[in-house]
This record gives sequence, C-alpha cells and structure tokens, in this order.
Amino acid sequence: MIHIIGVIPARYASTRFPGKPLIDIGGKSMIQRVYEQCVKTSVLSDVIVATDDQRIADHVVAFGGKVMMTADTHQSGTDRCAEVVMKYDGKCDAVINIQGDEPFIDPKQIELLASAFNDESTPIATLIKKINGEDELRNPNVVKVIANKFNQAIYFSRSPIPYRRNPGIEINYFKHVGIYGYRKQILAEITQLSVSNLEQAESLEQLRWVENGYKIILKETDMETIAIDSPDDLAKVLAKFIQ
Repeated sequence: MIHIIGVIPARYASTRFPGKPLIDIGGKSMIQRVYEQCVKTSVLSDVIVATDDQRIADHVVAFGGKVMMTADTHQSGTDRCAEVVMKYDGKCDAVINIQGDEPFIDPKQIELLASAFNDESTPIATLIKKINGEDELRNPNVVKVIANKFNQAIYFSRSPIPYRRNPGIEINYFKHVGIYGYRKQILAEITQLSVSNLEQAESLEQLRWVENGYKIILKETDMETIAIDSPDDLAKVLAKFIQ
C-alpha cells in the first residue's frame, strides 16, 4: 500500500489579499474548509497545513487540524511541502500539494491525482481540464498545457498552445489545474534545482522541472476548481455558494 500525505501550504502575507487563509466563508475559515475537504478522501494517510505564521497555526489547532511550522524563506508551496516531508515522522511515499485558496476542492480530484502513483514510474503528477471558452483560452492567468500521447506534459504556457497555423485542424485546448503530486524522493530533488530560463520567462515553477527533464503525468478532470485570489473573488463565492 502506498502512503500519500496531503500538505496545504498557507501563508498569511499576500499582496492581493493579506490574511487570506483566515477569511470567513459562511462561518468557517478558508483554510478550515480546504482541510475538511481533504480529510474526506480515503487516499490520504495524513493531512497537514504547512505555514510560517503563528496565527494560522493556532487557528488550525483550534479547529482540530494538524499543522507544521515551516521556514519563512520558502519561495513556493513546493519548497514548503519539501520541508514538511523532511520533518515528517510517519510513512510517506508521495505527497500531494493542495492549494490553500480553493475551499471547495472536490475530494474526487485529490483521489484522481493520487491514482497516478499507482504506477511506480510516476515521479510527478498534476491535473488538467479541457478549455471550452475563448476568454479562458486567451487569459494569461489561465495556464495552458500540451501533452504527448502518453499523457505526459510537453509544455506549460500562459499563451494559447499549440498555435493553430492550420485552422482546419481541430485542437482540444487544456488548462492546468494547480494541484501537484510528487514522489517523495523526486520532491527532494526538484527543490534543489536552480531557477530555469523558461520558468523565469513564463513565471511558472513547473517549467523548471520540464526543462530539467522530469516527467509530469497528467490526469484529466471535468470538475471546475474555484480559487479565491482577491476580495472580489470572495464576494463571488459568497454569492454563489453560501446561502
């Protein structure tokens, strides 16, 4: 049996939305809602919030969750996950990095991603979803991805890819859903890689792994994810989901 833990990186500091993990969404904080969605799955042997802020840590303990304090120098959630795995004293073969700003993440998405590690050759895995609208395709905040015939990522971009030179060719476009899974040893390796040129050009961390030859397995979901990046996003979520 493979042991997979879930890690939810959570920072208090945010340029667009300071204190975001602790905002109230219908009587529960955002981080509590994310945590509760994660523990609904049967595939995670443990779920841990990783933070560098004592306010978040105290709050997680108060609602009965598990938390681990991590360094305040991490540049990404991946780095924060790596510290958790390094300190973790339980069994861990792989880790799933769950976004702390998606309070309604469907547990089935976590289970879908975890299924990639049933194949022992999977080093890194992530989710994709078909793009159906032109606005989403043209939006640089929506990361696009193209795959090979083995469901491995070829490239990620903020631009629409591939470029359709021949309009007679039908192309399905896919967006990247930002939840990652990593084999334990691979996570330790990729956090030691230097920042790459492609990563800097697109401001996409996963391009560092692609540029260094790491295989990223893609699993397709048909479920939408809703991230809260700003107060405007919060207002939309409250209007739609919280009665």
